[in-house]
Amino acid sequence: MLFPKKVKHRKWQTGRRNLKKIGVATRGNKLSFGAYGLKSMTYVRIKSNQIEAARKVISKAMGKTGRIWIRVFPDRPYTTKPAEVGMGKGKGDLQGYQFEVLPGRILFEVDGVSEEVAKEALRKASAKLPLTAKILSRR
Repeated sequence: MLFPKKVKHRKWQTGRRNLKKIGVATRGNKLSFGAYGLKSMTYVRIKSNQIEAARKVISKAMGKTGRIWIRVFPDRPYTTKPAEVGMGKGKGDLQGYQFEVLPGRILFEVDGVSEEVAKEALRKASAKLPLTAKILSRR
């Protein structure tokens, strides 16, 4: 799974989730490396294990041919409190890392395979992620 080697702050504040004020992605919203890509259409925070599950299904569907680019990296820590712990009592323990995906962000890119194989691989990957996605092609 992906996670940073070192972080400046071990625990971050939660941040706001007002969907009216979030906006769309201005970075990482164009195909840069591959011929086909998976583009997010909704705001969501994806965890590192979800990114890894999508990567595995893409590489399995493509076989030994082709190349995959992961365009996101989970660097935002998230915490949870144990079960049956009341309000207060401090912030929970670190559970893992996540990435905040804005609408329009490219998550994965593939190249070196036929159009049918690439679209099927990206369709399977989007099923592993908690978002609605669109498959783009350069051609």
